[in-house]
Amino acid sequence: MFSIIIPSLNNLNYLKICLESIKKNSKFNHEIIVHVNIGSDGTIKYLKENKIKFTYTEINSGIPKGVNTAAKNATRDYIVYAHDDFYFLPDWDTIFYEEIKKIPNNLYYLSGTMVQNGQVSLDCGSDLESFDEIKLLKEYRNINYHDFQGSTWAPHLIHKNTWNKVGGFSEEYFPGTGSDPDLNMKLWKLGVRIFKGLQHCKVYHFGSIVTRKFKDKSIKTESGSKGDKIFLKKWGFKIKFFTKYYLRGCVSKNGKLYCYEYDGPLKEPDKNFSYFSNLLLNKLVYIYQKIINL
Repeated sequence: MFSIIIPSLNNLNYLKICLESIKKNSKFNHEIIVHVNIGSDGTIKYLKENKIKFTYTEINSGIPKGVNTAAKNATRDYIVYAHDDFYFLPDWDTIFYEEIKKIPNNLYYLSGTMVQNGQVSLDCGSDLESFDEIKLLKEYRNINYHDFQGSTWAPHLIHKNTWNKVGGFSEEYFPGTGSDPDLNMKLWKLGVRIFKGLQHCKVYHFGSIVTRKFKDKSIKTESGSKGDKIFLKKWGFKIKFFTKYYLRGCVSKNGKLYCYEYDGPLKEPDKNFSYFSNLLLNKLVYIYQKIINL
């Protein structure tokens, strides 16, 4: 059914849980392709033993290049991008498939809902040692949310033809921050207006495991504001401007993530005073960065 692309960076124990959850909780038979960055923790050996397809770079190639490399080997019609610290909950793929059947073309970007470190909260552990799978499987259906507008996050699903038309992720966003909204911007330019998060397609997200593991150490995993600067230079405004005025995406309120309820395909943003005043501020920052050559 789907080609599930999972980039991984020396994170075998979480990757195992992710792969096992896909096997256990999927209705359909999916193609899984892991991109292994470095893989000095036994990841390659594990994938070979379990006959799981993978691509490999001996260095940390970053998420965009890793995903693009793996996606070139995809044989299914749909590309699902996932993190290696996801636990896929039952019915996730059925929900995606039922939504796809409602859309008459390939111009869409569908996303799931992240539990714990994402849109909704259900504490079943912050790491593998504290992970309570029994509690998660018992209680996740009781979490009430809504289909939401303007998603830019994994797990996401795109038709392979659409993915190829926009060239997948843009690899200048190494190691990854900013690549998701950039992909959405390219899809917007292509004519995509359905950016929909599905409330019942759920994954448990342990949350930035690799980033936490290697923070302040030799392996670079986050790019901070670098991604926003690249986005501004490329598109003429910042990521926040794009997600607010074009995608009507999720916002942080009082430390919690709030996502607007999905109300249909998006339209061109309202060109009101707020839009133009914020656009002007973005252009001034753009000019300033160009002058100092950031």
